Amino acid sequence: MKQIIQKVDLTFLDPPFNQQKNYALHDDDMPEEQYWAMMKSVCQSVYDITNDGGCIYFMQREKKTEFVLQALRETGWEFQNLIIWKKRTSAVPVRGKYSKQYQIIAYAIKGERAKTFNRLRINPELPVNYKFQRENGIFVTDVWNDIRELTSGYFAGNEAIRKEDGERFHKQQTPLALLLRIILTSTNVGNTVLDPFSGTGTTSIVALQTQRNSISIEIDPQNIECIQNRLKEIDNADLIQKYYQDYICTEKLSQIWGDDFGIEKQQNPNFEMSLFDEISDLITERN
Repeated sequence: MKQIIQKVDLTFLDPPFNQQKNYALHDDDMPEEQYWAMMKSVCQSVYDITNDGGCIYFMQREKKTEFVLQALRETGWEFQNLIIWKKRTSAVPVRGKYSKQYQIIAYAIKGERAKTFNRLRINPELPVNYKFQRENGIFVTDVWNDIRELTSGYFAGNEAIRKEDGERFHKQQTPLALLLRIILTSTNVGNTVLDPFSGTGTTSIVALQTQRNSISIEIDPQNIECIQNRLKEIDNADLIQKYYQDYICTEKLSQIWGDDFGIEKQQNPNFEMSLFDEISDLITERN
């Protein structure tokens, strides 16, 4: 079995949501009991390879919040926050109940205290009734309404990876801005970030540019090729410098972000490409 060599400091867990999406190598229509048994096993495996004080961010549909919290609690994680990621485009209409406009991200740590928690400051637009500008922005709260999702249409912009025919390469691609906030908050330069369901590799793209190490685990060979291509040469759409000003009010921002403010000086980034089978081996070994 090929072992993951070093322990990790942060995991971003954004699995398939089991809502009948058409994945090439994954059954997204599993029985609910089987699906959540898998999620619990992944949470346990990640817990075992996480440094004390390290953390996990588990993103899911709002209707599955209770199962997320249960999976984390039963595998040793200490729940800290339920982050509400409020979408900025139109809400999804639902018959017979309120339309949906947010996802949840459960933030939990290993142990009683987070090893790293950088208190970021942002400076969003002032409400219309404010008379004076803020002097030093505001701290990021557990409601994130300033990060736009990558929709299937116009608002996806240049960041969305597309096929030759213009269609989205991966319809569930996570925006850079979301991973940037998570990585800046919960890691420091030189720490290691894990993404067990890496998709198009956005976690590693952000980690590379902020001088963090990263481990990407992905089952689909086409996605793996996409990740490798993105990491070989960071194109303009993937550059994160455009978000630096958003956090300019944060104390010691250059130290948190990384002194060279980009990727020009980075040599031999420490990331590992692997298949989902590796973390499955860890799960099988335990059970």
